[in-house]
Amino acid sequence: MKVNPSYCLCPVLLCLCFLERGYEASHHSQAKIISRSHNATHNHNQTKDGETEVHHRPKRGWIWNQFFVLEEHIGPDAQYVGKLHSNSDKGDGSVRYILSGEGAGSIFIINEAIDLNTNKPLEPESEFIIKVQDINDNAPKFPDGPFVTTVPEMAEVGTSVFQVTATDADDPTYGNSARVVYSVLHGQPYFSIDPKTGIIRTALTDMDREAREHYSVVIQAKDMAGQVGGLSGSTTVNITLTDVNDNPPKFPQKNYQVFVPESAQVGKPVGKIKANDDDIGINAEIKYSILNPEGAGMFSISTDKDTREGVIMLRKPLNYEKKKQYSLHISAENTHLDPRFSYLGSFKDDATLKITVGDVDEPPVFSMDYYIMEVYENAKVGTEVGAVTARDPDSKNSPVRYFIERREDKEVYFDIESISGVIRTTQLLDREDTPWHNITVMATEEDNPSLQSHVPVTVQVLDVNDNPPMINTEDEIIICESTRAGQVIQTITAVDKDDFANGKGFSFSFPGGVPANPNFTIKDNEDSTASIIARRRRFHRLTQELYELPVVVWDDGEPVLSSTSTLTLRVCSCQRGTRVKICQGEAFLSSAVLSTGALIAILLCVLILLAIVILFITLRRSKKEPLIISEEDIRENVVTYDDEGGGEEDTEAFDIIALRNPAAAEELKFRRDVRPECIRPWSSRRLARGRLSPSSLDIDEEMEVGEFIKQRVAEADQDTSVPPYDSLQTYAYEGQGSPAGSISSLGSAGAHSNLDYNSLDDWGPKFEKIAELYGEEVETASESTEKAESEKQT
Repeated sequence: MKVNPSYCLCPVLLCLCFLERGYEASHHSQAKIISRSHNATHNHNQTKDGETEVHHRPKRGWIWNQFFVLEEHIGPDAQYVGKLHSNSDKGDGSVRYILSGEGAGSIFIINEAIDLNTNKPLEPESEFIIKVQDINDNAPKFPDGPFVTTVPEMAEVGTSVFQVTATDADDPTYGNSARVVYSVLHGQPYFSIDPKTGIIRTALTDMDREAREHYSVVIQAKDMAGQVGGLSGSTTVNITLTDVNDNPPKFPQKNYQVFVPESAQVGKPVGKIKANDDDIGINAEIKYSILNPEGAGMFSISTDKDTREGVIMLRKPLNYEKKKQYSLHISAENTHLDPRFSYLGSFKDDATLKITVGDVDEPPVFSMDYYIMEVYENAKVGTEVGAVTARDPDSKNSPVRYFIERREDKEVYFDIESISGVIRTTQLLDREDTPWHNITVMATEEDNPSLQSHVPVTVQVLDVNDNPPMINTEDEIIICESTRAGQVIQTITAVDKDDFANGKGFSFSFPGGVPANPNFTIKDNEDSTASIIARRRRFHRLTQELYELPVVVWDDGEPVLSSTSTLTLRVCSCQRGTRVKICQGEAFLSSAVLSTGALIAILLCVLILLAIVILFITLRRSKKEPLIISEEDIRENVVTYDDEGGGEEDTEAFDIIALRNPAAAEELKFRRDVRPECIRPWSSRRLARGRLSPSSLDIDEEMEVGEFIKQRVAEADQDTSVPPYDSLQTYAYEGQGSPAGSISSLGSAGAHSNLDYNSLDDWGPKFEKIAELYGEEVETASESTEKAESEKQT
C-alpha cells in the first residue's frame, strides 16, 4: 500500500502532548481510539505507618488534527487515511487499537491497540474527525430544459430574451468544482448570453419574422470556471419571433375587372378584391374603402374577417340601359398601426376596379312598390276601384299584361283589365264584414310571359250609414223595491256597426204616439247615453214583477237611421250593502254553491231525523198513547199565535177563559159583538178619528188602566170554575205617579209629521218593514193632500 509522505508526520504529532480526560469529553468525535496494556506503571511511597502509598500516573489525552480522505476512491485495496501511535506501545505486539464511532468497522478500520495480556486499554478514548474531500465528479445540469420563449421581431440589440440556470452537485465551498460559466454553442450571431447570470439577449439588429421566425439556441454550462478539465452540460432554448406591424398591405395588381348582370339583387355580393399583408393577427387586419363618390353611391365594400378579402355589394339596382360601366377606386389600409415603424411610410395601398354591367331581359317594373285604393261599400258591381301601371325596363319595351293572383280559399271580389290595369268590383262589398281587402297583381311581358313581377294592392272599403243603432243591453234591468221617485234605475248606451263618422252620436226617447209611461221616464244625457228614471216611489214585486219599456234610439248619420228596442225591467228585493244590484234570491243561489261533501252531510242529517221520527212513532204505538192530544184536554198546553192582533177593538183575540174549564167558561164568556162596560185603553185609531184628544187622557189614563186591572182580578177571584191549579195572568201596567208624565204614543197619530222617512230605506233589512209602512202612510197622506188641493182649486 502506497502512503503519502505527508502522512509520515502523524506518529510524531501523536506524541506531542497529553491532556486530561475532561478535554477529551469536550470535543465531538467521529471515531474513538482505545489502547490497552497488560502492565500498568505505578509510583509507590512509604508512609510513617509503614504503609505503602501508591501514586498513579495520570492518563494522557490525545490531540488529533483532522484526517482527510478523498471521495470516489476506486481500487481493490483499502485507502490509507493516517497512522496512530501510543507511547505505551513498546512495539512488542502487546498493544491492540480499537476503532469505534460513525463508520467504524464498516468504512474505516484500524490495527488493534490493546494490552493483549490484560485486555485493558492502555490509554483513554480519543476522538478525531475524518473529513471527505470533494472532487469534481458532477457536471452542471439544466433541470427544467429544454426551454421555449419569444421575443418581438425588429427588437433592439441587447433586448433580454430569457435566463437559464444550471445546477452543480459538487461542493461550492471547496475549489472550483461548482463554479459554472455559460456560453452559446449554437445560435450565434443572433443571440448572446451573459457567462455569469445566464441571461440570453438579442445580438443582431432587424431580426425580421417574415424572413425567419424560429431559432434554436444551444447553451452550455461548464464548471471549474470554464477551465480545461471542467465538466459541462447543455440545453436548448427555442426562441420564436413575434409579429409586429412592420409591413403595409399590398394589392398584387393595380387594375381589376368584374362583370355584374343588371339583374343582381341589391345587398348581395357582386365581387371580391384582396390586398396581401405579410403580418399576422391584428397586425394584418385591413379596412377597404371606395374613394370615388360615384362608386360609393352604387356599391359598398366590407372586409371578410376570415379571408381578409374586400367584399363588394350592390347598394342600388343596376340598369344596363342607363349606365353600362362603373369604375371604383379602392384603398386598403391597416387598422392597427405601430408608430415605431412610421418611418417605413404609409401603411395603405390603392387599386382600381372596373365593373361592367351586363344586359338582362328583365320583368316589368311597376310604377309603385305598393298601391292603396278606396271604394265605398254597397257600390254597384263593376265600380272602378283604381288602376296599376307597369312597363318593360328593357330597350325593346315589350307590352305588359296584368292579372290578379287567385286563391281557392278566398272569395273573388275584384277583377282587373289585362291591358289597362284597371281594377273593378265583382260583387257588393260590406265594410262591417271585411273593411280591408289585400290582393296581388301580377304583370308579365307579352313577348316573354315567364318574366313576371308582382305588386301588393290594398283596397279599403269606406263606410256608409247602412246599419241602425241598437241598445247595448241584453240582460234584464233590475228595479229595487225601495227605489224612490226620481232615482236613476239604469244608464243605457247604444252600438252601431257603422264607422264612427256615421255612428258617433246617439239620441234616445220613447216611441211616438204612445201614452206617457206612469212608472218610468227616459232622459237623454246628450253624450250617446240615456238614463231610465223612476216616476213613482216603491215597486212591489208581488204586485208586478216585470215591466216592458220600449226605447227608440237613432244616430246622426246620413241618412238618419233608428231602431226600437224593448227593455225588460224586473222588480226584486235588492241585497243591501252592494254596489251592484243583485236580487236577494239570486244572491242566495249564487252564493249557495255547496261541495259534494256538504251535500252528503246534509243528506245524512235528513236520514238521521227520519230515523228519530220513526223511532218516536214506534215507541208511542208500543205504549198505546195517541199521537195527537184530544182537543178537550187542554190543560198545561201552550197555545201560540202568530197574529199580531188588532188592538183593543179586536174582540176575536184569545181570552184567558179558554184556559179554564170549557163547560164553566161558557156561563161567564162575554159576547164578542158587545163592548164591555169597563173603560178600555184608547187606541191610536180612535184618536186619529178625533173622538178624543190625546190631551184629555194625560190625567186619567193611569187611573183607568188601574181600575181595569182591578176589575179583572176581582172577576178571577169570584170565578168558582177555576181549575185546581194556579193561573198566572200578567198585565202591562206601568204604575202611576210618574213625574215624567205620559209616554203614550196614542196622540202621535193625531197630527201629521213633517219628518222625511225616506232615510229609513238606508237603515238596512231590519228596518225594511218600518220603511214600507211609513212610506205607505206618507204616500197616502201626500195623495190625499194633492187630491184635496185639486178639489179646492176646482
